[in-house]
Amino acid sequence: MLVPVSADAARLDPPPAPEAVSLDQFLADTGPRAFRFAELGLRHREDALDVVQEAMMKMLAYRDRPASEWSPLFWSILRSRIIDAQRRRTFRLGWLFNAGDAGDSTPDWADDHQPDPARAHDSREAYAQFVTALRELPRRQREAFTLRVLEEFDVADTARIMGCSEGSVKTHLSRAREALQRRLEDFA
Repeated sequence: MLVPVSADAARLDPPPAPEAVSLDQFLADTGPRAFRFAELGLRHREDALDVVQEAMMKMLAYRDRPASEWSPLFWSILRSRIIDAQRRRTFRLGWLFNAGDAGDSTPDWADDHQPDPARAHDSREAYAQFVTALRELPRRQREAFTLRVLEEFDVADTARIMGCSEGSVKTHLSRAREALQRRLEDFA
């Protein structure tokens, strides 16, 4: 038996389903930020590329997980890969790498059309100072600052990624901010 549908009920169509995000799209969107995170941790471009690629390959095993779980899961995997690479480097190849070598990581932000070369120089100098200060932070502080401030994860997700409590995240972040402020206040 058919039940008559009122005009009001007919207008209440279900909302269109949000476009499903594919894992490939998620990885493509996350890749550049993940690379910067890995490069800060490893201080070596090629190692960072390898670590990000390994983390992305590992994520393929989690393709069936809900998309809402991908971000914390990926960053956890990436963090673990970075730590593994640091340990391998220290253990096996420590004598080959110069820990103070920052490589060519300072981007050239100068625009050909920028009218003020002094401003472009100041921007590059400020960025270089910030990157240097960030690299000098202890690993856990650097991770907390990068994940919370630069990647904009909330405290709970950052804690899951770092494998620690929310209180520890807050403590590491507070210490990182204090250290960066001390380090950069002369420059500002």
